[in-house]
Amino acid sequence: MSTRVNVGSKNPVKIRATENVLGRILGSVHVRGVEVDSGVPDQPVGMELTIRGAVNRAKNAFMDCDLSVGIESGLHRAPETITGFIDLQWCAIYDGSRITIGVSAGFEYPPSVIRDVLAGREVGEVMDELTGVDELGKKRGAVSFLSHGLLDRTGNTEQCVLMAMIPRMNPSLYGID
Repeated sequence: MSTRVNVGSKNPVKIRATENVLGRILGSVHVRGVEVDSGVPDQPVGMELTIRGAVNRAKNAFMDCDLSVGIESGLHRAPETITGFIDLQWCAIYDGSRITIGVSAGFEYPPSVIRDVLAGREVGEVMDELTGVDELGKKRGAVSFLSHGLLDRTGNTEQCVLMAMIPRMNPSLYGID
């Protein structure tokens, strides 16, 4: 039987990344995106706020499924960086009782992007203007543009989904069996 998974977003990158990772781990999965409220600003800044958004998405998407997934990207203060901020994607996976959390590799946006975001704009909007690609975040993502195609947003998002699955893949090590 197929594991039913809801992703707390209609973003095709988040859905595809979840399907790719959970398909490899669980075998047969049926993944669908559901629009939910993250309960945080559209552009979260800070680890706690970003994780809260991922957890809220996962919990709010838990309906008629076995697992729900919440993925939230946010800017995090990072000393010794050019801009003072790193972008990280957090994933929360919920089974109706337990949350597990994972994070992706982080990267730094150009200073002009950070300036605009701190002035109240969303990263996606600013990056769309910078690249000339409409809805870049629902396609290859800023990380693909900035890494010259060496890593796309799906791959970056897969990282946080996989990291959130580690305790579930090793339940006896985490005392959750």
